[in-house]
Amino acid sequence: MGFLSDFKAFAMKGNVVDMAVGVIIGGAFGKIVTSIVNDIIMPPIGLLVGGVNFTDLKWIMKPEVLAEDGTVETAAVTLNYGNFLQQTFDFLIIAFSIFIMIKVITRLTEKRKKEEEAAPAPAPAPAPEPSAEEKLLTEIRDLLKEKK
Repeated sequence: MGFLSDFKAFAMKGNVVDMAVGVIIGGAFGKIVTSIVNDIIMPPIGLLVGGVNFTDLKWIMKPEVLAEDGTVETAAVTLNYGNFLQQTFDFLIIAFSIFIMIKVITRLTEKRKKEEEAAPAPAPAPAPEPSAEEKLLTEIRDLLKEKK
């Protein structure tokens, strides 16, 4: 039972929950970036290179062997470097996006810190006036000191 309670305490810590949220948002962000790369960035680059779809780029190391009836007897052995290029572009764009986001957050944090440092500190509140009871007790104390 101790193991389960320890695990529950670990899982409910703020850092673990924050990390889980970050992973989920990161996965969704990755899908958006993949779509941007595949659907917006790569088609113009492929057009500039001669209408090439990068994911289709491959080096055929051993061609496929066809049977007499035209069916594939042995599949081709290929090195799919186009897919590697596609994933590299995805990574670079995600890394650049995260870099920009961190840079913006850092600037905002520094700006807030400078504003807090520049703002004058609030004046300390004046000491509260003693209550009627405190005044009476002070007078009694003073009278007792005089009688001694």
